[in-house]
Amino acid sequence: MTDVDTALNEETPYARVGGGSAVRVVVDRFYELVIADPQLAPYFANADLPTLKQHQVHLISHLLGGPVEYTGRELRDAHVGLNITHEAYALVTKHLVAALTEAGVPDDIIATLGGTLVAVEPDIVSQES
Repeated sequence: MTDVDTALNEETPYARVGGGSAVRVVVDRFYELVIADPQLAPYFANADLPTLKQHQVHLISHLLGGPVEYTGRELRDAHVGLNITHEAYALVTKHLVAALTEAGVPDDIIATLGGTLVAVEPDIVSQES
């Protein structure tokens, strides 16, 4: 049995949401919402979206207890110089919650991820709204 099979057979949040394919659907929808938001689109104007999506899938999968190890940059390093405001961060959070809700992710998992988003906000926000 592979690590993926093991993770899907356990009652991890990763397994409960449907594994990697479900996380990819959430991440794709999340970026659709973010890019369509006129307040957020400028932050992503020059972004390599395929790479960004891949990192996001790995990060969310890792946070959900999946068999994926997040190997991206530290959040503070990845967002330095982007001048992200509290308002922009709140919008990103809103869009992620919407994508998770649309995908039918259970409320307890959304709440846990929400707690993580609150905890990492100081590493991402670098400018007052």
